[in-house]
Amino acid sequence: AQREERVHRAQVRFSGGAWSWVIKIVLLGGFDALMVLGLLAAVAKASWVIVAVIAVGTIAVNLIYLPPNRELPGKYLAPGVAFMLIFSVSVMLYTVYVGFTNYGDGHNGSKDDAVLAIQQNNQARVPDSATYKAAVATKNGGGDELWLIVVDPKTGQARAGNNETPLQDASGVTTSSLGAITGADGYTVLDFAAVSTRSSEVSKLAVPLSDKGADGFLHTTTGSQAYVYRSTMAYDEKADTFTDTTGTVYRDSGQGSFVSADGKTIQPGWKVNVGFSNFTAAITNSQVRGPFLKVLVWTFVFAIGSVVSCFALGLILALIFNDSRLRGRRWFRLVMILPYAFPATMMTMVWSGLFNQDFGFINQVLLGGLQVPWLNDGSWAKVAILVVNLWLGFPYQFLVATGALQSLPDDVNEAAEVDGASGWSAFWYIKFPLLMVSLAPLLISTFAFNFNNFNLIYMLTRGGPRFTDTSLDIGSTDILISMVYKVAFGDQGRQYGLGSAFAILIFIIVGVISWIGFRQTRALEDIN
Repeated sequence: AQREERVHRAQVRFSGGAWSWVIKIVLLGGFDALMVLGLLAAVAKASWVIVAVIAVGTIAVNLIYLPPNRELPGKYLAPGVAFMLIFSVSVMLYTVYVGFTNYGDGHNGSKDDAVLAIQQNNQARVPDSATYKAAVATKNGGGDELWLIVVDPKTGQARAGNNETPLQDASGVTTSSLGAITGADGYTVLDFAAVSTRSSEVSKLAVPLSDKGADGFLHTTTGSQAYVYRSTMAYDEKADTFTDTTGTVYRDSGQGSFVSADGKTIQPGWKVNVGFSNFTAAITNSQVRGPFLKVLVWTFVFAIGSVVSCFALGLILALIFNDSRLRGRRWFRLVMILPYAFPATMMTMVWSGLFNQDFGFINQVLLGGLQVPWLNDGSWAKVAILVVNLWLGFPYQFLVATGALQSLPDDVNEAAEVDGASGWSAFWYIKFPLLMVSLAPLLISTFAFNFNNFNLIYMLTRGGPRFTDTSLDIGSTDILISMVYKVAFGDQGRQYGLGSAFAILIFIIVGVISWIGFRQTRALEDIN
């Protein structure tokens, strides 16, 4: 009865009085208005999945927050659940979706976009093209994107468009005494100096005359006159083929590109589902298989070696400085955790300088001038990475091990002394198993962290030195997560589909290992 009364009082406080009700209605009204706008935008683009999500989410929020005294737990849980769905679940689902596509450079848009781009990229001026009076402009409120304003020589109608937008009617066009276009409603016409400054962008303007690329495009080089260009790649919509000026026919390969009979591909392509092709590439593609297996092995070596070395050093130091007979323990502990206090990114860059082969402190001072290629040789670079990660990681293990040691009851040591156990036996058979009860989950999480320790790898070696048996930008010290970054966002082309597939594999590997590890740690609960 008392509990129900407390819940009732909480509900009353939550519902509040008239002012809180007004505020609630105003906030819900603003939220619903935004959702309606989003719903209309999604309907306009025929994104029915987004329409369903917005509709269900809006109804759920109103059902939770509108009633004054119902669903009190839901009022607190709803924001957290919403953020989790938006920033975690949706990202994971989208990554899985991309992993089954060829999304990347050259395969970014739809097939219609690819057809239009192919026609735009392969053009020649029409010999008898009419001359259009033109002006280069920017759209008010539309940023710095260039638009082309022209006057149709046949009808005298002013029109405007850009690379993505076919010509559309423009109003309020003004001209100078010489007939040059000087202004238009909603546009800012660039003067000669501005056009000259952006001449490279002006030369790339290819404005479609209509929605059909076969009708041609308008080009300008001077900014004051434009001419009609037509594509040298003739597209047959019924046959779904392109034919060039030599008669070569390019057909839809089913893999998001047009390919000729002799294997020649025209770019760009478009995004399509490719099934498990990205996943099988790690096994069947010789350019990917070898480097992937090397990176996979090194990732495990790095993650396991980092956990073992950091934990061993941290535990040893914790045992040493936990001895009550040692004077100045607090100051020693302070010194031990200093590496943990410095920003890891900054310290990684400092270590990169220390390991410099020609001028680094380690070679020149500690090793007496030896030219050890710490960051230029694959094996030495791996040693350097493990050393740096040991320096960065042992303070955390030292802190948690110290806390675990101090939480052990004193009667454990007393019982071991009474039984005549030596110091090593008391530690190994009594203290260590008890420590592992609390430390084992932390070691598993540390393994997962190092398995994806992108910052250390990228800041220290950038994954190098690079492998010579692949065209991919992958090196000897790359781990899976840095390899994914290079594949998806590298300088040699962005392959989002392949990168997402590797990210899914990483998730599965880390998830399985963590699941097995946590199952094994249950056995330690019996010790406690």
